[in-house]
Amino acid sequence: MERQCFMTFRRVIMAALAATAMASATLVPSSPAAAQTQPQELKIGIVTFLSGAAASPFGIPARNGAEILLESINKGSLPAPYEKKGFGGVKVVPVFMDEASGPDPISAYRRLASSVDFVIGYISSEHCLSVAPAAEEEQKLTVLFDCGTPRIFEDNSYRYVFRTTATAAVDNIAAARYVYSRYPNLKTVSGINQNYAWGQDSWKDFSSAIKSLDSKVKIDAAQFPAIFAGSYSSQISTLLAADPDVIHSSFWGGDAEGLLIQGAPLGLFSRSHVVLTAGEPILHRQGIASLMPSGVVLGARGPHGPLAPENKLDAWFSKAYADRYNTEPAYPSYHMAQAVLGLKAAYEKAQAASHSEHPTTAQVIAAFTHLSFETPSGTITMALGKGHQAVEPAAYGVTKVENGKVTLTDVKRYPVECVNPPEGIKAEDWIARHFPGAKNCPK
Repeated sequence: MERQCFMTFRRVIMAALAATAMASATLVPSSPAAAQTQPQELKIGIVTFLSGAAASPFGIPARNGAEILLESINKGSLPAPYEKKGFGGVKVVPVFMDEASGPDPISAYRRLASSVDFVIGYISSEHCLSVAPAAEEEQKLTVLFDCGTPRIFEDNSYRYVFRTTATAAVDNIAAARYVYSRYPNLKTVSGINQNYAWGQDSWKDFSSAIKSLDSKVKIDAAQFPAIFAGSYSSQISTLLAADPDVIHSSFWGGDAEGLLIQGAPLGLFSRSHVVLTAGEPILHRQGIASLMPSGVVLGARGPHGPLAPENKLDAWFSKAYADRYNTEPAYPSYHMAQAVLGLKAAYEKAQAASHSEHPTTAQVIAAFTHLSFETPSGTITMALGKGHQAVEPAAYGVTKVENGKVTLTDVKRYPVECVNPPEGIKAEDWIARHFPGAKNCPK
C-alpha cells in the first residue's frame, strides 16, 4: 500500500514538473538570439561637411547620396541584392551632423554616438584619426566613409571601426604607375598638397612610388599650404619657377577648385602635367568645370563617377541622383553609398547568422569583418586591417575638352592586386620594397 501511494505521489509530482516545464518554455527563449526583438527603427548618425569650404563640392554630395540610398532602402526599391526593405526589415532613420560644427570633433562624435545605433562619417583624415579611438571607447560601430590616410589601420587595430573605401596610398600608387607609363621621359616631379595627414601621406606615397619605379626621377619643390588656405599664389609661383615635368596634388574640395582657378590662367596646367588624385568632383561643378583644360590626369579615389564600372547598381544610383539633383554623383556620393550598403549587408548577414531579428553589435561586427559586398563601384572586400579596411581597384584618365564638355580619355584601370599592399605590410614599406607581389598591372 505504501508503495502504491508512493508511486501515485511520484506520478503527480512528475506531471506537475512537466506542466511547469511546458509553461516555462513558452516564456523563456531557447537562445539569447531569440531574446532580441526587432526595433521599430535604427538610427544612423551621418557626419559630413554641411558648411564651410568642403561642403558644396564634397560634403553635400555625400549627404545627397545618403538621402537617396536611405529613402530607397526604406521603400525597398534598390536593385538586388538590396531589395529588402530597411536593414533586414527595420526602418533606417538618418541623423545628420555637420563635420564643421566645431573645433572639437571628439566631443561632437560622443554626443552623436550616444543617440544613435551606428555612425557613418568623416571626410577629413585628421577627424578620422581623432574619432577612431573615441569609437572604441564608446563601443559604437563606426564606418569611415571617405578619409584616406593609411594610418587608421596601419598604426592601430580597432574592433568597432571599419572603413569601406581604400586608402590614399592606393590612389597615389596608381597615379605614379599611370604617370610613369604615360610620360616615359619623366625627369622631375613636384607637388602641392595640404599640410595635414591627408596631404602629407599622399605626397609621401606618390613621390616614393615614383622613385620606386624610377630612382633617377628628381623630386623637387614640395609645397604644403594649410588646408582651405584659399590663396596659393606663392606656391604657384614656386612651382612655375621649378618648371617640373609633373605636378602632383591631392587637393580636394575648395582647395582643388582654387588651384585650378588660380593656376590655369598662369600656365600651371599647360607648362607641367598636373595630376589631381581627388579632382573628379570638379567635373560636376557648374562654372568651375569649364575652366578645366585638356591634359590633366584626373582620379576619383577609386572606380567612381565617370570611372565606375557598368552594373545595375551604378545605373540605378546615377539615374536616381541625377533625377533628384540635376547632376551626376561625384565620388564622395559613391563613397557614402559604399558605407551605407556595407552596413546594410553586414546587418542582414548578422541577422541570418544569428537567427535574430535584431542582431547585437558584436554580431554585426563579426559579419562586417572580411565582408564582400556589391556597390555601384563594383565589389568591395574588407581585406586589410584584420578585415576592417576595404581594398579597391583604382582608375585614372586624362581630361579632354571638346565642345565645352570635359571627358576622360586614355583610362587605365588598376586591379586590387596591383595597387593594394598585402595584409600586414604598411604601404610605405611595400612601396620602398618595390611592390612585392603586385600583379596584373597595366602597362
